[in-house]
Amino acid sequence: MPASVSTAFLTDMYELTMVDAALKGGTANRHSVFELFGRRLPATRRFGVVAGTGRVLEALERFEFGSEQLDWLHRHSIVSDDTIDYLKDFRFSGNLYGYGEGECYFEGSPIMTVEGTFAEAVLLETLALSILNHDCAVASAASRMTIAAHGRPCLDMGARRTHERAAVSAARAAFIGGFVGTSDLEAGIRYGIHTIGTSAHSFTLLHDSEEEAFRIQIDALGAQTTLLVDTYDVTEGVEKAVKIAREAGGELGAIRLDSGDLVAQAFKVRGQLDALGSAHTKITVTSDLDEYAIAALGAAPVDSYGVGTRLVTGSGVPTAALVYKLVERANDAGDMIDVAKKSSSKSTVGGRKIAGRVRGKDGYASEELLVVGGTADQARAELDKQGARPLQVPLIVDGEIQREHWGPNALEAARDRHRESRNELPYQAWRLSEGEAAIPTRYLRID
Repeated sequence: MPASVSTAFLTDMYELTMVDAALKGGTANRHSVFELFGRRLPATRRFGVVAGTGRVLEALERFEFGSEQLDWLHRHSIVSDDTIDYLKDFRFSGNLYGYGEGECYFEGSPIMTVEGTFAEAVLLETLALSILNHDCAVASAASRMTIAAHGRPCLDMGARRTHERAAVSAARAAFIGGFVGTSDLEAGIRYGIHTIGTSAHSFTLLHDSEEEAFRIQIDALGAQTTLLVDTYDVTEGVEKAVKIAREAGGELGAIRLDSGDLVAQAFKVRGQLDALGSAHTKITVTSDLDEYAIAALGAAPVDSYGVGTRLVTGSGVPTAALVYKLVERANDAGDMIDVAKKSSSKSTVGGRKIAGRVRGKDGYASEELLVVGGTADQARAELDKQGARPLQVPLIVDGEIQREHWGPNALEAARDRHRESRNELPYQAWRLSEGEAAIPTRYLRID
């Protein structure tokens, strides 16, 4: 299998050297449970958003070692021949559980639980972290932006502000967070996200006059197009845009503002459009927007927001800071035992966690409950006893990917799940200021 198709080399070298040593030491096949979680939320996040689960599953479908990769490992003496033999037929055969994509998460939330032999579970670490750390960060930023927008559409225009492949993933994550469109065509064809865009300043500068540029664009795209009116003078641009659209037999669809004092300009342009008889012409704004700028535009007559750099870079939080830790493994007798790090500031809680969200009497979420210990059935019974909504769903069962979490309807289901999960949170979750997580996390250990 060519390296460009397989995802097995999207990993850190030490994942393979650990497998190599464990195979030599006779511990590679110990049954193990890993959890992917965040130790804490960033100061500017009252909640996180799970995104990237579908991409993890798609990547695991192609996680196998081809001859080119195995030859490279042998040639560079990365691992022993015994490990190369082990990798030849590698396919993940364990179980993977996780929060439903789009679900909100908090400190310690077991976003993903990987169960299998040590060797097969540890091999997934880097791939899962690289996808989820990026996508959760973007989706969390997108959710804050759509909160700030108060129902006005938010559109992804960040493709040119990040790595070309990250742009596609960011568009998908932003959709989960509530964005309704993207400028990136690859995201459109791959994920079915509505694509948007008309012209840039260069198109206006290409022509001998602004009038000529507007007329050509309207001739090509129709009067319902969006015209960028701030290449020269905004007031003159709006007047020309309305006049040319009307001459073409319709009312202009929208104008875009991309510079200056957007609040003041929006009020001024709205008044001008209304006075010109174009009450239905919409106003969209761009220009380095983030959730705070969007919130500041809340009182302005703006119809939609185009967001670029701040969206695709997580709006100040470019990674979700998730980690992947061993929490349970078999001992020499085959019994499962809890394991945990004791390192200062990086300690972990041993044992598999079964997660639920408890609601208060007001109907809003009051805590994240993580049940530790006992069997899975006992833990779920405890969640039910505590009145907690279960959060984890099976993603891979005995190596079989559950297609409903990856298939054609999975992305829209994730967006709907996020809307429902966010609406379940108390008021403080919607604040944009720094502060504590919207709800606390409580560990409940049972025997």
